[in-house]
Amino acid sequence: MKFQTTPAFDGDYRRLKPEHRATFRDVVRKKFAPACDAYASDPAAGWPASLRVKSVRSAPGILEMTWSFASPDGRATFELVAVENELLCRWRRVGDHDVFRNP
Repeated sequence: MKFQTTPAFDGDYRRLKPEHRATFRDVVRKKFAPACDAYASDPAAGWPASLRVKSVRSAPGILEMTWSFASPDGRATFELVAVENELLCRWRRVGDHDVFRNP
């Protein structure tokens, strides 16, 4: 699956501490990207429980995932969109619980 980012995500990502960016990248590479590929092949496959992927209540169509349970409490919001008949993941926000103010 391909990924794209929003300007809000880009700003959030730049503000993360280097070690938090590294943790986020590692989780995306090792767990999230393979889960996205599995989802694209079979939406009934579900998401790994360790990522705690779920819908954001106040934002229809937006999903959240937890990339860290330790400091920081790492969260990211994303949406799955079709572009030219291809499913892609659009990252919207990344950081802590503050990302839910404007997911």
